[in-house]
Amino acid sequence: MTLARRLFRTKPTQRIVAEGGHGVGGELRRTMSLWQLTLFSVGATLGTGIFVILGQAVPKAGPAVVLAFVLAAITALFSALSYAELAGTIPVSGSSYSYAYATMGELVAWVCGWCLMLEYAVSVAAVAVGWGEYLNAFLRSLFGFTLPAAITRSPGQDGGVVNVAAIVIVLLATWLLLYGASESATANAVFVLIKVAVLLFFCVVAFTAFRTGNMAPFAPMGVAGITAAASQVFFSYIGFDAASTAGEEARNPRRDLPRAIILSLAIVTGIYVLVAVAAVGAMPWTEFGPRSTEASLSYIADLAMGATWPGLIVSFGAVIAIASVVLTVIFGQTRILFAMSRDGLVPRVFQRVNPRRQVPVANTLIVAAFISVLAGLVPLGQLAEATSIGTLFAFAIVNIGVLVLRYRSPRLPRSFRVPLFPATPVLGAIFCVIVMAGLAGVTWLAFGLWMLVGLICYFLYGYGHSRLNAEVT
Repeated sequence: MTLARRLFRTKPTQRIVAEGGHGVGGELRRTMSLWQLTLFSVGATLGTGIFVILGQAVPKAGPAVVLAFVLAAITALFSALSYAELAGTIPVSGSSYSYAYATMGELVAWVCGWCLMLEYAVSVAAVAVGWGEYLNAFLRSLFGFTLPAAITRSPGQDGGVVNVAAIVIVLLATWLLLYGASESATANAVFVLIKVAVLLFFCVVAFTAFRTGNMAPFAPMGVAGITAAASQVFFSYIGFDAASTAGEEARNPRRDLPRAIILSLAIVTGIYVLVAVAAVGAMPWTEFGPRSTEASLSYIADLAMGATWPGLIVSFGAVIAIASVVLTVIFGQTRILFAMSRDGLVPRVFQRVNPRRQVPVANTLIVAAFISVLAGLVPLGQLAEATSIGTLFAFAIVNIGVLVLRYRSPRLPRSFRVPLFPATPVLGAIFCVIVMAGLAGVTWLAFGLWMLVGLICYFLYGYGHSRLNAEVT
C-alpha cells in the first residue's frame, strides 16, 4: 500500500462503534441521560463568552456585538447540525476526530484531533485565567479584600507572576472528574442551574438601567467590526459539541446525542443574546475597555443598581460558571485522547481505565497537568483566539465529513439527518472559513506552527504506532 493510501485510509464506522467503551484495564460506564448530556454541553459552553470575552468584543463592534453573537450562533448552528448527524451515526468518545477517521482518513483525523487538543485544552486554560478576576470581585464585595495580582494574573498582566487561582480551579475540577462520569455530570447539572439563574438575575438588574441612547450608533465599526467581534465571540460557543465526547458514557447515544447538541446550542444562544442586549443597554459601549474586562458583568450590575450586592451575586455566578466549563471541557479532552490512544495514535496510557471508578485516571491527570501550566503562564487573549481557529478548522472538517459519508454510505443507519442537505453542511463549512478569515495574522501564524508540530508528532509516533496501519501487510 502506498504512503498516500495509508495516510488517507478510513476506518469503517461499524468498527469504530464496536470498539466504543473499551479501554486498557476496563470499560467506560454508560450512565448519562439526555438531560445530563444537554447540561453537559451547556456547562461546557455557557460562561466562556459572556463572563470572559464580552468585555473584549464590545470595543470592536459597539452595540452591534449583539449581531456578532447572532452571526457566531448561525455559524455554530450549521456545524451543530452536522455534529448531530455524525454523533447519532458514530456515537463514540472521539467526537470529530472519530468522524474524520470514518470519512476522510487517518491523517485528516489526526489533524482534527490535534485541533481538538487546541480547542479543549487551551479553552479550559483560557477560561480558568478569567476565574481569578471574578473570584477577586466576589471576595472584594463580600470581605473587602482581594488576592494579590501576582497569583491571580498571568505573567505580563499588571503584576502577574503565576496565575495560581487558574491552576487551583483546574485541579479542583480534576479531583471531581476522578470520582466518575455520573458524579461529574450531577455536579455539572447543579453548576449549570446556578449560573443560568445568576445570568437571568443580571439581565433583570441591567434592564433597570437600560438606556436606548446607549444603543446608538448601533454599528460604529461597520460590518468589519461585527465580523471581527464574531470571530472573537465564537469562542463563547465552543463546547456545544461536548456531549459528543460522552458517546461511550451515554445511555442511549444514538437518540440522545443529536438532541443534546441542538438543545444546548439553542439554550446558550438565547441567554447570550439576552445578556449582551442588557449589558450594552446598561452601559455605553465606549466604557468597555481592554482592562479588567473579565469582570465586566459584575461592574455593570453594580453600576445599574448603585450598590455592590448585585455584583457580588454575578461574581458568585461567574465563579460557578467557570468551574463548570473547566469541569466539562477537561472531560471532553480526556475522552478524545482516549479514542486516539485506542487507535494507537497517542500512547496507550491515555486509554487505561480504572476498573473501580471506570474513568481514565492517568489520562485525566496528564491533561490536568498540561492545562495547569497553560493556565498559570499564558495570558487570556492569546489563548482565546488560538482556540477559535482550531475549533473552526475542526468544525469545517465535520461539515465536510457529513457530505462525504452521505455520498459514500447513503444507507448507513442515521438517527438524525441534517435538514436541507447538502446546503446545510456546505454553508457550515463556508461560515467557518468566513469567521476564520476575521482572525488576526498572528493567530494564523500560531495555528500554522501548531499544525506543523502536530504533523511532526504524527510522523514521529502516530504513523508508526497506528493500529490501522499495523494491519496492512
